Amino acid sequence: MSLIVQKFGGTSVGDIARIEQVADKVARFRADGHDIVVVVSAMSGETNRLIALAQDIQERPDPREMDVLVSTGEQVTTALLSMALIKRGVKARSYNGSQVKILTDNAHTKARIREIDDANMRRDLAQGSVVVVAGFQGVDENGNITTLGRGGSDTTAVALAAALKADECQIYTDVDGVYTTDPRVVDGARRLEKITFEEMLEMASMGSKVLQIRAVEFAGKYNVPLRVLHSFEEGPGTLITMEDDGVMEMPTIAGIAFNRDEAKLTIAGVPDTPGVAYKILGPVGEANIEVDVIVQNVSHDNTADFTFTVSRSDLPRAEEVLRSVCEKLGAREVTSNNKIAKVSVVGVGMRSHAGVASQMFAALGEENINILMITTSEIKISVIIEERFLELAVRTLHSSFGLEKDPSKEGSA
Repeated sequence: MSLIVQKFGGTSVGDIARIEQVADKVARFRADGHDIVVVVSAMSGETNRLIALAQDIQERPDPREMDVLVSTGEQVTTALLSMALIKRGVKARSYNGSQVKILTDNAHTKARIREIDDANMRRDLAQGSVVVVAGFQGVDENGNITTLGRGGSDTTAVALAAALKADECQIYTDVDGVYTTDPRVVDGARRLEKITFEEMLEMASMGSKVLQIRAVEFAGKYNVPLRVLHSFEEGPGTLITMEDDGVMEMPTIAGIAFNRDEAKLTIAGVPDTPGVAYKILGPVGEANIEVDVIVQNVSHDNTADFTFTVSRSDLPRAEEVLRSVCEKLGAREVTSNNKIAKVSVVGVGMRSHAGVASQMFAALGEENINILMITTSEIKISVIIEERFLELAVRTLHSSFGLEKDPSKEGSA
């Protein structure tokens, strides 16, 4: 039978009743003859509780001690789930990150995995045990506990699946798969049977919260088949896998992603000289502010207006940096807008189908939605628009590209 890595998030193990339900599900897979490794998050709300305790002591908690503290949340869940499995007559053994061992660098609170020793897990699997691993954590070369950042349990699961060469990595969550867009915005949003790593990565980076970006990157790099499933409802979920040879037969657009966490800054009247972009964005990068969409417009008077977007939480700091840059460059002014949003159409089929951009712009134009900025990649087109038009834009594009229709049932028409 198959070797499967299953990951259950915080809401899936939010209380004892839910942990018992997870144990029932895992026990059924084991009874079917599958070898199972389970990765769990902390119980819902537990990580936030631990962070609040730390901040009661220190406004900016020491990163090493913070990792020691927050890693306990997942260890509680591993022990409880293991107990629930043993109660059901299923052999089970819990592991924290250091017991696996998941070796990371020493960047506390945002560590990256370097290698995984799978010997202990393989030994227990060979003896018929379910291996239950604490997600989100590892250990550095000096034995210090490290954590992978919020949402890191997805990355743990994919990394273990890669190390074990698992047949599939199943991510159980509170949705039953990946949708063409957020069903809360579009009633006709449809669950996708299949999506490529590239498409999922774009969807995740553009605002879809189903999977952590790092986990998708890891799965794509090591070709780990990922499946998103509902924790407590049966169904096939969505398979995330490599692009197959049938790109010509694939729908042009897989989905519509959007992100409200956007703010726009413009520095106007900068000298149109070589290196000016670095003089603007260099200080922004040094302030550890990530820049997304960038547009430069050159005027007839040898000056340029330089516009870029950042996350809303970074806007005050970015404005401060940019006003300093404005003074040094002798630019005219700095303006900002935090009432914007980003909408993206995503699909590998764009590689072999022309006219996606014109269709997108025409659909938005018909609804009098003004496009403020545009950025593209090989499989994605993103536009910045006023936030008040966000949901209208998503619904319009979803309908324009026919995403409510199931392409697998269109061929016989």
